[in-house]
Amino acid sequence: MKKIIPRHKIPPVVLFILDLVKLVIIAFIIVWPIHRFVFQPFYVVGPSMEPSFYDKEYLIIGRIVYYYSEPQRGEVVVFRSPRGQKDYLIKRVIALPEERIRISKGNVYIYNDSFPQGIVLNEEEYLSAGSSTPGSIDITLAKDSYYVLGDNRNASLDSRSFGPVKQSYIIGKTWFRGWPIESIGIIKMPTFAY
Repeated sequence: MKKIIPRHKIPPVVLFILDLVKLVIIAFIIVWPIHRFVFQPFYVVGPSMEPSFYDKEYLIIGRIVYYYSEPQRGEVVVFRSPRGQKDYLIKRVIALPEERIRISKGNVYIYNDSFPQGIVLNEEEYLSAGSSTPGSIDITLAKDSYYVLGDNRNASLDSRSFGPVKQSYIIGKTWFRGWPIESIGIIKMPTFAY
């Protein structure tokens, strides 16, 4: 027969340690799935997304959103580097699967079923005034690939360098800016003038 020791007879130090262990286990059971599948924090490193996001800003990304939907043009996503590194990158989705994207003379052109003759992305509101997109690209994306660019087009390592990003590399969508204090809030989607 098992002997049960009443709680009041257990030394306070042992009770404190047991309660602390229980608290850590419960916190892990609750926090880990949320961190793994729902939300994840990230810090912005570098100037590639200025003026939308600056170095050392604290962002929360929604991981769960892409379990039931796909990335849309204009969304800012966090993804694993396609170069096989363990780094995460943050960029804006510019072209969607099976679209053709052409960059020429500073302009970005998108070709798809709605615009078979192509349309230029005008008035990208997230770019600094007078910005253009350097490079010369003409590529048609696979069904599981996205073309991503940084908002600071002259200082961004993006799809112009490493090519399209497979959907399986995308971790989540930027959802909330938590730092600096003056910029705290939900991150809004841009509108495009076609």
